[in-house]
Amino acid sequence: MSVKPTVRLENVTKIIGKKTIIDQISFEIYPGEVFGFLGPNGAGKTTTIRMLVGLIKPTSGKVEICGFDVRKQFVKAMQRLGSIVENPELYKYLSGRENLQIFARMLPGVDEERIQEVIDLVDLTARVDDQVRTYSLGMRQRLGIAQALLGRPDVLILDEPTNGLDPMGIKDLRTFIRKLVDETGLSVLVSSHILSEIELLADRVAIMSHGKIVKTGSVSDLVNSLSSGVDWRVSDSLRALAILNESPHVQAAELYDDHTIHTLMDESKTSFLNEALLKAGIEVWTIERKVQTLEDLFISLTGGDHIV
Repeated sequence: MSVKPTVRLENVTKIIGKKTIIDQISFEIYPGEVFGFLGPNGAGKTTTIRMLVGLIKPTSGKVEICGFDVRKQFVKAMQRLGSIVENPELYKYLSGRENLQIFARMLPGVDEERIQEVIDLVDLTARVDDQVRTYSLGMRQRLGIAQALLGRPDVLILDEPTNGLDPMGIKDLRTFIRKLVDETGLSVLVSSHILSEIELLADRVAIMSHGKIVKTGSVSDLVNSLSSGVDWRVSDSLRALAILNESPHVQAAELYDDHTIHTLMDESKTSFLNEALLKAGIEVWTIERKVQTLEDLFISLTGGDHIV
């Protein structure tokens, strides 16, 4: 029996005025999966998240949470969803526990036992009775996640959860999210501008550009699909660049500094290209393979647009 997606977008379009903000995007998220959602400024990522959490409606297409259409079965869909869009709203002069108790009053079937369960899940037991104003930013994020988990959702959406965190806080939050998914089987969508963190955290990613999904897949498969990056240090970079750009084995070549050229190429043709440069009287000082990353993929798909 096939596993059903907890999140499904099918040909979703959003038009505001005469401008198409989201253009027929589709993707699915499955139980127990961390799904990274990436896109440069203006790509439509925030609009998509707002449609997922029911803040705005799509112009056409279907958004489903656990099989429930967000437009037609809004309440049932939202009961399966927890989210933090931007920073969690917390009462800083109340304790963490009191914040959760206030929020729990708005949800059916959430008692003190459930409140303690989410406190334990996010590892705040030692500080939950302290005022929130004394919490670090990372602790506030975990309290916000605890708040989102109170209603026992199947899907958790975290929009830029690492904003403002220092490197150790980012690492701790990444470890926490991974542990949470492994222990609960939640589906988690994470948007982030820190590509290296998404590469370490996500099982799969979707990359948006100009309102469209340009790539979806596992991080390893997408990164491995890139041509190999090879850096050449040469005596005459301008002549070498011309030769490399003319080769059918080189997908892209650009100057990095006076003597270094970055290339995306068929790595098996390195010796052939080295010989071509030597025959042209160009000294090749070093050839270095560059390990490809999610950032390289992002830049190749979006043209280097700024990610936020």
